[in-house]
Amino acid sequence: MPELPEVEIIRQDLRRKILNKKIIGVETTVKARLNKSRAVFARFLVGKRFVDIDRIGKLLIFVLSGKEKYLLVHLKMTGQLIYRHGAQIVIGGHEGSKPVKLPNNYTRATFVFADKSVLYFNDLRRFGYLHLVDEKELLKIKSKYGIEPLTKRFTLKNFLSRLQNKKISIKSALLDQSLFAGIGNIYADESCFLAGIRPMTKVYKLTSVRTRGLYESIAKVIRKSIDKRGTTFNNYVDSDGRIGGFKKHLNVYGRAGERCRRCKTIIKKIKLNGRGTHFCPSCQN
Repeated sequence: MPELPEVEIIRQDLRRKILNKKIIGVETTVKARLNKSRAVFARFLVGKRFVDIDRIGKLLIFVLSGKEKYLLVHLKMTGQLIYRHGAQIVIGGHEGSKPVKLPNNYTRATFVFADKSVLYFNDLRRFGYLHLVDEKELLKIKSKYGIEPLTKRFTLKNFLSRLQNKKISIKSALLDQSLFAGIGNIYADESCFLAGIRPMTKVYKLTSVRTRGLYESIAKVIRKSIDKRGTTFNNYVDSDGRIGGFKKHLNVYGRAGERCRRCKTIIKKIKLNGRGTHFCPSCQN
């Protein structure tokens, strides 16, 4: 699943591509996960423009022109947003091969703009969704999210308060979106490595010093990933020629059986609450 850095990169790239372009056509399939009927969904969007793109956690918020309405897009496990303008194709989201045909069998929604550019929402497993909401609904949804790394609310004080009296593993806490918005499997594992903490360690067993180290590590890992354009972001025919490069900097995630870059111990992978979890037995304790 794309995590905070990947979704932020998608947001940044799409802002450069589609803002203030008039939507002249919207098509959805019966397999699209919408909160309105297909007819209502299309009728409302045609003639509108995306005047901004915001984000909270892994949720993209497309701000619509006119009344206070928003299009929420969540990519979930296999979602992709694919922008095409002529021969240029820019893909953001779940990793996968470059599609040879658009739209294809996994295209759930298509947005056509006045300049003939097109935005496709593809989703192999159909967990992703597109919802139209008003201001009241948006605020209610936002209230369910925890504090997000790199924002003003992500202070050490707030971080400690969210973890207070928790008897779950530190990784489970980091993945709880009601506590911390946007952190997923990749960045939980990588943050724990940088802080020298095993992901299965119970929160209440962490000293204040180690908790502070984890707090600082989360910010460092997220910031570096955004700088490197994420881990699972693929940008295939971008005129800027940039691709997601954080995969080269992963210390533990996806490296089970390989040697730790720091101490040469073999990286282990276990199941923790049903999630594949990676750590170095020597560098983390």
